[in-house]
Amino acid sequence: MKVELVTSLKRRATEIIRELNEESEPVLITEHGKPAAYLIDVESFQELTKRNELLEGLARGESAIKQGRVVLQKEAKERMKKWLRLSLGEILVTHSAGT
Repeated sequence: MKVELVTSLKRRATEIIRELNEESEPVLITEHGKPAAYLIDVESFQELTKRNELLEGLARGESAIKQGRVVLQKEAKERMKKWLRLSLGEILVTHSAGT
C-alpha cells in the first residue's frame, strides 16, 4: 500500500489521484506520522459499499431469525401476492385519477 504525507497530497493531489485510478491501490494518508485517512478509487469504494450493504442485510436476516420473526415460504408467497395486488391497484387508481 502506498503511503503519502498530507502535505504531499496537498501539493500533488492530481498526480496522486491519477496514480490511484491507474493502479487501484489504496493510499494511506498520514499526518504527523500517524494514519489520517485512506484514499481509494471510485470503483473500489462502490464495491465496498455494495459488500457492506449485503453484509448488513445478512445481519438483519440473522437477527430476525434469532428473534423468531420468520414465516413459512407458503405464507410469504401469499403475503407477497396480496402486497403486489394492492400496490398494482394503487398504481392503477393513481394513473386513472391523473388522466
